[in-house]
Amino acid sequence: MVPAPLKNIVDRLSVAWHERAIALKAVSFAMVGVVNTAIDFSVFWTVAEFLRWPLVPANVLAWLVAVSFSYGMNTFITFGPESGRILRWRDYATFAASGVAGMVCSTATLFVLSYFLPVVGAKLISILVSFVINFSLSHFVVFRKREQ
Repeated sequence: MVPAPLKNIVDRLSVAWHERAIALKAVSFAMVGVVNTAIDFSVFWTVAEFLRWPLVPANVLAWLVAVSFSYGMNTFITFGPESGRILRWRDYATFAASGVAGMVCSTATLFVLSYFLPVVGAKLISILVSFVINFSLSHFVVFRKREQ
């Protein structure tokens, strides 16, 4: 048997999840983003350090790989009700196009901060910047509720 205070919290979270509260979407987006960040960072680090690509092309390639994963997971999980959990080329193109703003901000942040911080630190901060931009655009533009 679940204690009453805990049951109340669980019930409230359940209602919020079903109503798709923005805070829960942000948490879900962040959870997908954790895996996405590992993908982004792994591709970036491999290409930049081991293949000796310049920072900007390495970051763009890492972003391309990561944005593809992110679109799929966010279509099915974070914005499932809005997307109908259906992968569409048009939606992918819109998601990727909106992600360009995050990638440009991320790359600019990486480039500028690399003069002041170690590359790892600059990259981590650039990931945070892209999170804010990408969630905002995903929530308010790409996966917004559309009139039927």
